[in-house]
Amino acid sequence: MAFFPSLPEDARHIHVWGFHLERYRVWPFLAHGIMRGDSPLTIAEREMIGAYVSGVNACGYCYGAHEAVAAEYGVEPEVFTALFEDLDTAPVDDKLKPILRYVRKLTETPTKMTQADADAVFEAGWDEYALHDAIAVCCIFNWMNRFMLGHGIRPLPPEVARSSASTRAQLGYIGKAALERGLDMVEGLSPQLRDVVEKEMERLGAPREGTFNDANARARGRRNDVGAKP
Repeated sequence: MAFFPSLPEDARHIHVWGFHLERYRVWPFLAHGIMRGDSPLTIAEREMIGAYVSGVNACGYCYGAHEAVAAEYGVEPEVFTALFEDLDTAPVDDKLKPILRYVRKLTETPTKMTQADADAVFEAGWDEYALHDAIAVCCIFNWMNRFMLGHGIRPLPPEVARSSASTRAQLGYIGKAALERGLDMVEGLSPQLRDVVEKEMERLGAPREGTFNDANARARGRRNDVGAKP
């Protein structure tokens, strides 16, 4: 159960956004740019990094959600089990391992990063843009991990994580946010993406104002009941 009395027992990230929807309006654009924008790292590699960082932080919510997203791009769950047991012997491309070592160290002991850590990535054949993007993925997941853990958000049931991952793979971070928050809460959708989101809303029977807006309205009412300030 979440730590905040106003949040539902099965609270998800979108319920936490409900405290300040306007404040977090930019998040899906930042996340989409980092996770789906042009990069030397593939989408699968970026999702692997995000899930790996979440596992290092023991954030069950983000790890379960993004392990499932990584699986949508061909990364089997057994890969993560092996990574946590022994990165050196895990069935991952050797070229990627210095990046995974880098983000683990950055997550666990950020003040101990050295030039040698970066050089190991460069020597594996990556350029500065690749390391920059890996750091960006690491940073947004460390932020989100602490955001979820701080509010006491529990892991998603596996079947919910898989369904959510399938939607994210289809719509991306911006499109999924539009589905959850409503089309009007996510400005700047391309006509093509807006059309895809609208069709998904129709398929799901979801309201145009978003699948979670009613839940957030109820949560705001509970916050008023428990004396939380807006």
